[in-house]
Amino acid sequence: MRKFIKSFLELTSDKSFMHMIEVIEVIVAKLLSLLMVIVILATLGDLAIFIFNEILSPQEGSFSKTLFQTFGLFLNVLIALEILENITGYLKKQVLQVELVIVTSLIAIARKIIILDVKVTEGIEIIGLGIAILSLSISYLIIRSNNSQKGN
Repeated sequence: MRKFIKSFLELTSDKSFMHMIEVIEVIVAKLLSLLMVIVILATLGDLAIFIFNEILSPQEGSFSKTLFQTFGLFLNVLIALEILENITGYLKKQVLQVELVIVTSLIAIARKIIILDVKVTEGIEIIGLGIAILSLSISYLIIRSNNSQKGN
């Protein structure tokens, strides 16, 4: 009975608990990585089908719209790759790379701007996107300069 109590106390110790949490984090990150690979493959398939349908057999007068949709789909793949890199970077270093998260966010906003239909977009939305880009850019510069100072 004493061995059981001792084993139970060891399992409930802070060190054992933290180890269990780390194992769970790694399992979740690996599952997210696998799911993200599936998302990337699905996005590539969607892009291939779109290119085949829209660019190889275009409708008259819709090339510019199709081109922007194609750019949007390409950026979707890049965003998914960046998210996968965030996850794998976390698996390697056990630290969330803030610089990479900000770059991914900038790509996502760039995608939004590229596919933006100015005719139906309200001014406040454009202002919001501008503020988001400015904020993320400033954050990126601060983090980048901080990282370069640490490197020297």
